[in-house]
Amino acid sequence: MTHSNLAALVSAFVMFTLPAAAQQGTYAVKMLTPETATVAAQAALAQCRRAGHQVAVAVADRSGVLQVLLRDRFAGAHTVEVATNKAWTAASFRVSTANVAAETQAGRPMSGLRTVSRVMAAGGGLVIEAGGSTFGGIGVSGAPSGEADEACAAAGLKAIADAIEF
Repeated sequence: MTHSNLAALVSAFVMFTLPAAAQQGTYAVKMLTPETATVAAQAALAQCRRAGHQVAVAVADRSGVLQVLLRDRFAGAHTVEVATNKAWTAASFRVSTANVAAETQAGRPMSGLRTVSRVMAAGGGLVIEAGGSTFGGIGVSGAPSGEADEACAAAGLKAIADAIEF
């Protein structure tokens, strides 16, 4: 193929595919059903109970809006807000809250993010994602460490993995 034929072929390809690649006025997203969000929250709560922890579990949608909140009988009053903000942070930043905690330490380039009112820079919040889509975040608060909170959140993700894989 000559250079001019190749150039013509590339030009034709670009000309005919450009309209298909143009921005559309709407888009579709996949969201967790309330039932699926509830299964995740219940599994996280059950995991923490097995470990002897009284916690609150929050599941937020992809925009950070609260979908489900469960608080165990003896979980501290603060756990509701903390779990909700962990779910919001994970959904908003699309990373675990443990990662946010590490990247926003004093002196780090992203340290200023800690001043955002809902940012929860402590372990226990995970992104809910599968098949290239982000569905939201799950946050747990009340276990004795961020790592323990995160283990419970991971149990919630495991419980819904089959329902959200596609």
